[in-house]
Amino acid sequence: MSAPFQTLAQRSTADWHQRLQGFDYRIQNFIDGERCDALSGATFDVVNPATGQVHATAPRSEQADVDLAVKAARKAFSAGGWSRLAPRERMAVLYRFADLIEANTEALAMLDVLDTGKPISDMLEVDIPGSVLSFRFFAETIDKLEGSVTSTTPEALHYILRQPLGVVGLIVPWNYPLLMAAWKLAPALAMGNTVVLKPAEQSPGSAVLLAELFVQAGGPPGVFNVVQGHGAQAGAALALHMNVDKIAFTGSVEVGKKMFIYAGQSNMKRVTTECGGKSPQIILADVADLDRAVSYAVNGIFANQGEVCNAGSRLLVQDSLYDEFVERFSAVAQARYLPGDPFDPRTKMGPMVSFDQQRRVLGYIDKAREEGGRLVFGGTVPQGLEHGAYVSPTLYADIDPAMTLAREEVFGPVAAAIRVSGLDHALSIANDSIYGLAASVWTQDIDKALTFARDVEAGIVWVNCFDHGDMTQPWGGFKQSGNGRDRCLEALTQYSQTKSIWVHLNR
Repeated sequence: MSAPFQTLAQRSTADWHQRLQGFDYRIQNFIDGERCDALSGATFDVVNPATGQVHATAPRSEQADVDLAVKAARKAFSAGGWSRLAPRERMAVLYRFADLIEANTEALAMLDVLDTGKPISDMLEVDIPGSVLSFRFFAETIDKLEGSVTSTTPEALHYILRQPLGVVGLIVPWNYPLLMAAWKLAPALAMGNTVVLKPAEQSPGSAVLLAELFVQAGGPPGVFNVVQGHGAQAGAALALHMNVDKIAFTGSVEVGKKMFIYAGQSNMKRVTTECGGKSPQIILADVADLDRAVSYAVNGIFANQGEVCNAGSRLLVQDSLYDEFVERFSAVAQARYLPGDPFDPRTKMGPMVSFDQQRRVLGYIDKAREEGGRLVFGGTVPQGLEHGAYVSPTLYADIDPAMTLAREEVFGPVAAAIRVSGLDHALSIANDSIYGLAASVWTQDIDKALTFARDVEAGIVWVNCFDHGDMTQPWGGFKQSGNGRDRCLEALTQYSQTKSIWVHLNR
């Protein structure tokens, strides 16, 4: 952990709340290098889900605001101050950008915690370090990109260039506002594109500061723009815009499908998506270390309040181990994930991002009870936290694979334990889903592990672990979990296009 993170990690709850007094929380758009309000002057409230209190307002941007942002991005791209900047110079800007993100850890952390209710410890240990790493990783790739020359006849020269797309629209979710923005911004900017970022309306705060830091790092005005607003207005306007060359989206399947429709209705822009999952965690009877498997399984569903695209919400446990696993899982989860004040460094579980999301999650809990699931623990609003959008960590056992809880993405702290007879049974259940983002298996048998890794329909597979990886790991799924890949060298290809140049030689 670097110095800024170490220093902030030592703060007490009282210290954090004191820092909130007088904290500058102005949410605006950021267009052509400057903060601005929506042209109409309209705003919407931003609610702290831990308290239920409105802590800010944000611009309610519409078509005219999106037009301004796209115009600024197109102008900046055409001017070439970024797209044609020497690779080493573009690299230097992104390195400075990463340094400034790290230096502004405190403000960025408070912004996302106020908006989303996620624990401050998560911001210091996961979100901000991961964002810094993303920009440093892709900065390092800039002068390593190569084109190619193919073998042709002696009378010709054929070479292939990889060039930026142009103006890219980025629509990011509320569960990791800063980190998801970084995963998309870093490769898009590294390739020389200009961008318009549309944060989720629940979590608008960190995006504006991020854009300001890019300009402070030496990024030209207009290269990185931010438009606040609701998805139905600002998001749709961006996805339908005739002068946007690509949309990169992370969010629900329902809205992700609309991105492709919008592309077809406009200029056939490129679209990449990451649309969540219903990830299975398979624990077979020959698991080497059951305590370790239980610990990972608990974190796999309850980290970040279960508001995680790859959350391991389906626990497929071999029947001979099932009862013992459920007992151990229950003990670990209830001791580790106690909902509380997100500004308390000891808190591992904050509220849902909103009261709407709380109602949605509680609805799934009620549905599981109605369909015959056995509630092991949780299933309620934690006592003493009724003022916020909290949901207790919850485990249902004896879930049938046909039940709603086994099939639909809850996006909350609710696990479904399912009995399986063995690997083949587990695979059939794991693959019987519209999703295919991630999966894990716990076994000592290398044949079983590799068979599972080969046959499971998921873009990310873990063996004897869960949620491990680094920036070299492609992040994306199969089926309706989406078609995009973040966090890897392959991401660069999604923000670029090839150009074939054939030269006829006269001699």
